[in-house]
Amino acid sequence: MTFSINNFDFDDINSSFFIAEIGNNHNGSIEDAMKMIDMAKDAGADCVKFQMRNMDSLYRKKSLKKDGDDLGSEYIIDLLKRFELSLDEHKKLFEYCKKINITYMCTPWDKPSIKILEGFGVDAYKVASADLTNLPLLDQLIATKKPLILSTGMSEFDEIVNSVTYLKNKNAKFCLLHCNSTYPAPIEDINLAWIGKLISLHPFIGYSGHERGISISLAARAMGARIIERHFTLDRNMEGPDHAASLEYNDLKNLINGIKEINKSIGNIEGVKLSQGQMINKENLSKSLMAARNIKKGQQITSGLVKVASPGQGLSPQRFNDLIGKYAIRNIEEEDFFYQSDIDGHRAAPKDYKFLHPWGLPVRYHDFQYYNKKVNPDLFEFHLSYSDLDLNPDKYLEKYENNFVVHAPELFINSHLMDLASPDESYRKISLKETQRVINMTRNLKRHFPSTDNPLIVANIGGISMDNLIPKIELDDYYNRFGNSLLELDTEGVEIIPQTMAPFPWHFGGQRYQNLFVHPDEIVEWCEKFNLRMCFDISHSMLACNHFNYDFYEFATKIAPITAHLHIGDALGVNGEGLQVGDGEIDFVKLSEILNELCPKSSFIPEIWQGHKNGGEGFWVALDRLNNLL
Repeated sequence: MTFSINNFDFDDINSSFFIAEIGNNHNGSIEDAMKMIDMAKDAGADCVKFQMRNMDSLYRKKSLKKDGDDLGSEYIIDLLKRFELSLDEHKKLFEYCKKINITYMCTPWDKPSIKILEGFGVDAYKVASADLTNLPLLDQLIATKKPLILSTGMSEFDEIVNSVTYLKNKNAKFCLLHCNSTYPAPIEDINLAWIGKLISLHPFIGYSGHERGISISLAARAMGARIIERHFTLDRNMEGPDHAASLEYNDLKNLINGIKEINKSIGNIEGVKLSQGQMINKENLSKSLMAARNIKKGQQITSGLVKVASPGQGLSPQRFNDLIGKYAIRNIEEEDFFYQSDIDGHRAAPKDYKFLHPWGLPVRYHDFQYYNKKVNPDLFEFHLSYSDLDLNPDKYLEKYENNFVVHAPELFINSHLMDLASPDESYRKISLKETQRVINMTRNLKRHFPSTDNPLIVANIGGISMDNLIPKIELDDYYNRFGNSLLELDTEGVEIIPQTMAPFPWHFGGQRYQNLFVHPDEIVEWCEKFNLRMCFDISHSMLACNHFNYDFYEFATKIAPITAHLHIGDALGVNGEGLQVGDGEIDFVKLSEILNELCPKSSFIPEIWQGHKNGGEGFWVALDRLNNLL
C-alpha cells in the first residue's frame, strides 16, 4: 500500500510534506487567515491546515453551558465559540488555497464536519490526537477513501496498535504522526526515539511538533518523519492555547528550508556514489599503485616492481594482489600509474573517427606531442593553468595545420579565482590582469597554429558565491560588471566565449554556488546584449537542468544557436559532472539532432573527468561513442 497527497509520495524517500497548522490561530479573523495562508505559501509550506467543529454535535449540552463543566473545558469552549470561522469562510479559504496552489486541509472534530468537508472536495483529512481512538469517526473518514493523517498524542501504545490494526483491516490509507499533545511541549518529553517504534508498526510516519523552536522538528525529519506539522501564528503572544507552541514566520521559513536541506541529504540505501568534489580530493590525497622502476612490455609484474605513493590517480592499492603476476601490456616508465587495463589486458585506443562537426582534444603543453602523434583532430584545446602563463610555448610547439582553442585558467596564483564580475573592484582588477595575460598568450599561440584566425578563449567568468546564491535582484549588476570587464580587455584577434555553468562548481575540494551563465533565458539575453557566443558545456547544463527542473533538450534548443564550441560529457543528478558519454542521463542521439541542426559548425571536444589518464583512454571511449552522431 502506498500513501500520497497531491505531489507528495512516500515512495520518494528524499521528499517530505510540510503542514503549516493555522488551526484557530486566526482567532476568528478570515483576513488574518488569508494573510497566514500567503505567509505559509511564501515560507514554502505544502499545506495549510484548519480545524472545523460543529459545537452542538461535538459537546454534550451540559458542557456548552458556562457552568456546566470544569474550568478547563469552559475555557476551551469559550475560545472555540469566539474564534470559530463560519462554513462560508472555510469555503472561501478552501477556494483561495486552490487558487494559489497550496493544499487546504482541515481537521473535522465530528461527523457533520466531515460531511461539509466532503462537499468542499478536500484531498485528505487530518485526525486530531484526541480522535485516534474514536472508531465511529474513523469509520466515516475511512468511507471517504481519502488519505488520513492521524496524530498519536495522548494515546498509549496499545491504543495506537488497536487503531492501526483497525485501519489496516479497513484498507485505509493513512500516516501516523508522532506527537506530544502539550502546548508547548517540554523538550525532555518529546521522545523522538518513538518515531522508530512507530515505523516498526506502520511504514508511513510523520511528526507533529508542539515544542519551542525548530531543532526538534529538524531532528524528527532526519529520523524518518516524512510529514512534518507545526502550528503557525502571527504572534506567539496572541490569545489562545496554541500560539505559545506555534512558530512565527521567520522560524517557519527557517524550519522548512532546513527540512528541504535534509531532504537533499537523505540520499538512498543503495550505496554511496562519490561526487566530483570527493573524487577530486580522493585523487589529490589518496595513493595509487605505480611502477617502482621501468617495466618492459611483456614483463611479468612482481611485487618488487610495484610501489604505493600519492597522488591517487591510478589503480587503488586494494588491487595490489590482482595486479601481481600479470604481464605488462605496455612499456611502463618508473612512477607511471597502473590502471584497470593493466589487469584486464585491454586498453582503449584511438580510431578513425567520422564527425560532421570539427572535433578536437583537450591538451596541456606537456602532453600535446603525445596526442598529436596519436590522432589528427581538427583542433586542440589547450587547458592552461596559471603556471602555464609563465612558460614559453616555443619549447613545446612547432607549427601545425590544426586549429586551436584556449581554456583560460579558473584559478590563478594565490588562490585567486577568476571573477570578472566581482563587486570587489580590486579583486576584479586582478582578474582583468590575469585574463589579459591569457589573451596575450593566446595571440602568441597563433604563430604555431596559423590556420586559426580568431582563436576562441573558453572562460568561466566568475559570479561565484560561497554559501548561498546571489539574490536575483543583484544579478544584473554582476552581468554589467562583466560587460565592463570585456570593454576593458584588449581582445583584438581573439574571441572570449563564456562557458555554460553548473549550479554547484567545485573549488578547492568543496562546493560553491555559481550565479552567472546558468539559466538559459538569462544566457541568451546577456549574449545578445554583449554580442557574445557561448561554449555550451553539456554536462554543466544537464546538472543545472536537473537542479532547476528545466527540460534539458529545450535548454539545448535555446543555447545551440549561440554556441561556438562544445564541451561534451555526460551528467547525473546535480553533482555528477564530467561522466563518460553514456554513463549518465543524457540522450546523446536526441541531443545530437538538436546540435546538428542549430549549431552545425560548432566545434567540440570530449570533456571527460580524468579522460587523459592511461593514454587518453577516457577520450577514446567518448569519441567512439559519439562517432557518427555529431
